[in-house]
Amino acid sequence: MASAKPLKVMVSGDVEGNITQLYTRFNKANKKGGPFDLLLCVGDFFGKDGSDWEQYRSGKLKAPVSTLILGPCKPELTDYYPDSEAGELCENITYLGRHGRFRGSSGLQIVYFSGVEGEGEKGLSTFSSKDALSLLQPIKNDSHFKGVDILLTSQWPRGVDKYASDAELDRRSDSELIGEVARVIRPRYHFVACEGVSYERQPYRNHRTMQEAPEHVTRFIALARLDNKEKRKSLYAFSIVPMCNMDRAELVKQPPDATECPYKTYELKGAQSQEEETGQQFFYDMSQRSGGRGRGQRGEKRRGHPDRGARGGGGEGGGRGGKAPRRSEDASDCWFCLGSPQVEKHLVVSVGSQSYMALAKGGLVADHVLILPIHHHRCTVSAPDEVLQEIEKYKSSLRKCFKADGKVVVFFERNYKSSHLQIQCVPIPADTLQELKDTFMQCAEAQSFELFEIPKHSDLKQIVPAGTPYFYAELPTGERLLHRITEQFPLQFGREALAEPPILNMPERVDWRNCKSSKEEESEQAAAFKSTFRPFDFNFM
Repeated sequence: MASAKPLKVMVSGDVEGNITQLYTRFNKANKKGGPFDLLLCVGDFFGKDGSDWEQYRSGKLKAPVSTLILGPCKPELTDYYPDSEAGELCENITYLGRHGRFRGSSGLQIVYFSGVEGEGEKGLSTFSSKDALSLLQPIKNDSHFKGVDILLTSQWPRGVDKYASDAELDRRSDSELIGEVARVIRPRYHFVACEGVSYERQPYRNHRTMQEAPEHVTRFIALARLDNKEKRKSLYAFSIVPMCNMDRAELVKQPPDATECPYKTYELKGAQSQEEETGQQFFYDMSQRSGGRGRGQRGEKRRGHPDRGARGGGGEGGGRGGKAPRRSEDASDCWFCLGSPQVEKHLVVSVGSQSYMALAKGGLVADHVLILPIHHHRCTVSAPDEVLQEIEKYKSSLRKCFKADGKVVVFFERNYKSSHLQIQCVPIPADTLQELKDTFMQCAEAQSFELFEIPKHSDLKQIVPAGTPYFYAELPTGERLLHRITEQFPLQFGREALAEPPILNMPERVDWRNCKSSKEEESEQAAAFKSTFRPFDFNFM
């Protein structure tokens, strides 16, 4: 496809009635970097003082460029929209409407959603889930819909800063409905206002990494009020080729800092309810049966079974003789739920509100520990956010603790033949870092499976579908490795890679059962590590 001529677009935050100031600044920018084809305004275009507007409404002054504006965010500003219908308010200033899709002659596609969320409230300045549903339902039913160029909303989407490397922003108001609109619409640019701050988020992906074909990314940009004393950015200028005129390979290029999509699926009121994912994990029967088929068919699914053998150091599961023990419907017999009588509490070294840390039974090294949720959660993918947040705190504390001893730490998880989330934490000498990734890759190759590196700023929950067995490792260099398990998987793989000569050089300790100690020795080791870790334990900060 031949490259089309890009459009030059400028976007403004809340104008709040300062229309002459807007066009004065626009004209200045237009002389330097124009000519601009279009001016878009998010937030409140009008303000309490209507003197500027009267000049343009009466025709005494004329807007120098085609200007598209949203509806009001405040009830007292609805008088500026006498007909409440989309249309030209004066020459070159057009009200887009409450919500809808706009397509210019150039092919530029814009979706707009005016006002702020006000469920149950009626008026031009508010919207409800019914409004979002009327906008999104036709799009969800359109199999050819691939996204739009620009999304304009005044209100912020809730959770947009998730996965972003920037500090969390303090906002007065945001909306889950707007987040759902953005998730479904998949805009290339999403502009918002209303909060008086300027903020440009890292781009985020609109596809699930390693599951779906690449799609274009979204750039989220918040603009400050036009008239702000802090000199925060209130105007944003950029060039854009409409996606309908772009080559797909160019359109879907992924910036190196792109993150996962920050929004969760939000079920709109009035929408047909979708069956919730239960998080039930299934495994194919991979034993060699008649016909020599090692990979089970759909009719051969079995429930996941408790990891009776892996009481600490990432050991084998599945019991003895290759028979899977029956899975209990509750977690009362789980070896790792902290409230269970089965847990070996003498190994516990730290307890938080959502998770705890324990010395690994038969650890690869003396300070090999586990991070586990207090309550029963099978894996990272199915664990609630509050649990994962505290696990990250433990990881951070461990990094600091081992750094003080000249070590770095490798974290890995095997969600296969295990019933309770276990994050294995193994310290290694800092001078082995250069060999670490290659060692993991070579060990995987020797076992005839492939490890993939997960892109930066991505979320395991969005990469791995619920119920999928996997092996996952976080290296001290920031690289993260993943294998989605579809066939037999070596249960000791994480230990095996770290026990290789370039790293720990202790092949005799690959199998945790060869490393078991007496209960007295375990208690002494746990007490020693607890003392070492205490200055770094966030529970005592």
